[in-house]
Amino acid sequence: MSDLTNAVIKAHGGLDRYQQFSSATARFRSGGALWAIKGQEGIFDQAAVRVNLRRQHASHFPFKAPDLHTSFTAQRVAVESDTGEVKAERRNPRASFAGHVLETPWDDLDVAYFAGYAMWTYLTSPFTFARPDFQTEDLSPVTEEGETWNRLKVTFPDHIATHSREQTFYFDQDGLLRRHDYTAEVINAGPAAHYCSHHKEFGGIMVPTQRRVYPLAEDGTVVRDIELVTIDIDDVVFA
Repeated sequence: MSDLTNAVIKAHGGLDRYQQFSSATARFRSGGALWAIKGQEGIFDQAAVRVNLRRQHASHFPFKAPDLHTSFTAQRVAVESDTGEVKAERRNPRASFAGHVLETPWDDLDVAYFAGYAMWTYLTSPFTFARPDFQTEDLSPVTEEGETWNRLKVTFPDHIATHSREQTFYFDQDGLLRRHDYTAEVINAGPAAHYCSHHKEFGGIMVPTQRRVYPLAEDGTVVRDIELVTIDIDDVVFA
């Protein structure tokens, strides 16, 4: 790992601490224009998600009903009851997004897939960068909000479902994540800038509790008057 990769992992709690846990459960609220565009407004007004820190799996609960939850992996997504009944299921879920544009409405399984991989990515970064199947590359620093932010280009392995194979993470002088750029390929609406702030410590792990996602214009400027997705995290339990 590069010195920068080591430094940002240490700033967020350190790999030794992170590896003591096998899951993270977050209570959060999510809004923004995307959910209304997809015909799913209000779906995550009050929600929780549990992610597996050892393998890629996530579950949102409750989902559409008090006794329902989602089950996400890269190969399968489902809506299940708390008694184990499969209400809906899709294999090879990413293939179902072929031909989608921003205005294409989503069904419940589309939501479960997107939200599942997104929250898994957010709650496991930057610790996943230490894995041998992730590749990191230091980029030149940039100045933003009157601060110098260091940047890492991260290439995700093919077997991990995420926004796009290459993503760029920005870290402040304390090593904390401040911005995350990617193209959400399943949305097919171009690149986005995802700002992270209000970091809090949960179980010795630093987590940004406020996230705001904005589109990027063709010239690379951030379109601040459009909030595509907002995420406000109320609590995280690492176990």
